[in-house]
Amino acid sequence: MLVWDAPVRVFHWLLVLCFAGAWMTADSERLRLAHITLGYTMAALVGFRVIWGLVGTRYARFAGFVRGPRAAWAYLRSMAGTRPQHHVGHNPAGALAIMALLALVLATSALGWAVEADIGADWLAEIHEGAASLTLAIVALHVLGVAIGSLIHRENLVRSMIDGRKRAKQGEGIGRPWRPMAGLVLAAVLVFWLVQWQGTDGAVLRSIREVAARLP
Repeated sequence: MLVWDAPVRVFHWLLVLCFAGAWMTADSERLRLAHITLGYTMAALVGFRVIWGLVGTRYARFAGFVRGPRAAWAYLRSMAGTRPQHHVGHNPAGALAIMALLALVLATSALGWAVEADIGADWLAEIHEGAASLTLAIVALHVLGVAIGSLIHRENLVRSMIDGRKRAKQGEGIGRPWRPMAGLVLAAVLVFWLVQWQGTDGAVLRSIREVAARLP
């Protein structure tokens, strides 16, 4: 059954790509423009996700999955029992991780902009790095939760964020995938990258390829 619309899936994987890229380019002067561009992209993606969380499809809307700490704790306790809760959309614990990630990504991007604009002192750069490290920690917890949830519920949650399908009863799915909206999001990101990097004579892309070639 179709559960995750295309805009949610495109947002998810673009954010993964941008965060990974920003993390790998954080200490490189040659790739500073790439790092900054990816940070701005993440901020824009979070902005889109907030809007889509208000007007999007059933399981994309915040009202459909944000429950609070008590519901999250009840879900986690059920995972240790014989009848774990199963949610078609985001589970309550995952929802808290998602909201924390959105807030941290936005805060990290804003701090990065402040550092680039030379607002504040060296301590601001340290806070920026700390926020990025905290984001990475939440990402690790999120990945662990996805792995555990996949095993307990016997469904591939990673694949569901690729094809949009999960186990659900008749009538619990969404009507359409909204592919044109996802295409607009992807096109906007690619155009922004092109505009940012067009004056570098390909230097940014060459540097990224060089870094990627040195990865194990």
